[in-house]
Amino acid sequence: MNEKLTALREKEIARQAEVECRIFCCTSTACLSSGSSETLNVLESGVKAQNYQHHEAEVVQIGCMGLCSKGPLVRVETKGKPEDIYGSIDGELALQILAKHLPRSNQSKGESAKEQDDKPAQLREKIAAARKKRGLIRNAINPDLPFYAKQTKIVLSESGLLNPESLPDYLAHDGYTALDKVLNEMTPEQVCNEILASGLRGRGGAGFPTGQKWHFARNEVSDIKYVIVNGDEGDPGAYMDRTIMEYNPHRVLEGMMIAAYAIGASAGFAYIRGEYPIAVDRMRRAIRDARRQGILGKSVMGTEMSFNADVRIGAGAFVCGEETALIQSIEGKRGMPRMRPPYPSQSGLWSKPTVINNVETLASIPPIIQRGADWFASIGTEKSKGTKVFALTGQLTNAGLIEVPMGISLREIVYDIGGDVPGDAEFKAAQTGGPSGGCIPASHLDTPVDYENLNELGSIMGSGGLVITDSTTSMPEFARFFMDFCVDESCGKCVPCRVGTVQIRALLDKLLEGRGEAGDLERLEEICRVVSTTSLCGLGQSAPNPVLSTLRFFREEYEALLPS
Repeated sequence: MNEKLTALREKEIARQAEVECRIFCCTSTACLSSGSSETLNVLESGVKAQNYQHHEAEVVQIGCMGLCSKGPLVRVETKGKPEDIYGSIDGELALQILAKHLPRSNQSKGESAKEQDDKPAQLREKIAAARKKRGLIRNAINPDLPFYAKQTKIVLSESGLLNPESLPDYLAHDGYTALDKVLNEMTPEQVCNEILASGLRGRGGAGFPTGQKWHFARNEVSDIKYVIVNGDEGDPGAYMDRTIMEYNPHRVLEGMMIAAYAIGASAGFAYIRGEYPIAVDRMRRAIRDARRQGILGKSVMGTEMSFNADVRIGAGAFVCGEETALIQSIEGKRGMPRMRPPYPSQSGLWSKPTVINNVETLASIPPIIQRGADWFASIGTEKSKGTKVFALTGQLTNAGLIEVPMGISLREIVYDIGGDVPGDAEFKAAQTGGPSGGCIPASHLDTPVDYENLNELGSIMGSGGLVITDSTTSMPEFARFFMDFCVDESCGKCVPCRVGTVQIRALLDKLLEGRGEAGDLERLEEICRVVSTTSLCGLGQSAPNPVLSTLRFFREEYEALLPS
């Protein structure tokens, strides 16, 4: 790494080492929706009101810490003491955190009476009063909680540790060292081979080997090549990519640049749906800061590599998660898929060779380069290597963002990490892969979660949505919910998807409204299979999955809707 970046990194490491107490407040979308902006404001104002010096205490905004159902989350690091994590922290409890971890409240030496009078005395009095309360302990979260202990974090390794809007903070956590390594120690072919040997497969849903995709694009002869970050995550209940961009945008940018070096690309775009304003803002900030420090531009980190990146905002069409539709959207056209071949690695953005990887895939690249392909390949199963980030949602005690090794069982996710279904209800099904996925019943709870096993059960890995339902859920109604989504999101280009999904929904409506007839279930299955096998793109091909899987495992609920 060049002297400028090394100096910036060492300065930040030294600065952080001097701080006695660091208070981290989550500012991800999930926590912000629970009120963490107020929590952050109280923490920052309280530290300022008590006249703490920079080396004594600081408040740091961070990205997602995972346990979203307990937000807003706050983590405290004090020198010489174990870390403390707190959940559901509102403004009043934020005062108690300050009272517990920053007990000093006297004015600084030499401070005049006039200066003391000008301080926000009312806030200091509230902090002093908070010391007398004992309510904070109920909001403490054990860092050894199975929710955290059962996880293996690679993509989320800096979760809760760094400020997503600070390039120096990312550098202090070994940021851009992987990029520096490939630029100075590896050839593009070696980078492709390393990623291929790691066994990393695309985390966007298809599971295609990432290194192989890079090899295809690298071998194409062209004056211009592109890299695209697919951040158009649209599955209901899924927010993995959004959260990764919010919590560590520089990691995504670094993975993007390594991909660019590997295939010989000179430009790239991060395509992010418009509903993700925080992710858009932080990715733009990361690109701007990287450009100012010479990490982006004509001479990347002082080398011969030239690369520029920008952000493109999608209008929220689910079909734009499909790579050819995404390309159409960036080009200013209506987002609709096209026939393949040619594949984007041959003819993509503006007919140039293009690699499209989703956010999680690219965020996995720097650790693989830093620690080696063998290390990554040692995690997971024979054909599904590494870890997978899931948005664990639905009827669970602990909902949030998790990262687990491939091959972990559904039982461990539901009962250990998720903390079981609350109340008197029982676990009924896990739906993986969003509207394109299937529902897995309790009888298959010990199924290893990897690409092959999920496919055998009629589901898919997808981008990582994992919705848990309990015994109060009607599976036909559950399937209709996702079919409603697919009908609304169909681009209408091909007849099987445009017409077939409407027919599937009409049959589901007929059954649920008590108008079912003998033979309806057979007709439903037939239409599902036609749509699945004849649709143009992945949306239509996978749209029937929730219906087919619920018919397979919960057929009795459909039969109960037919006349006796």
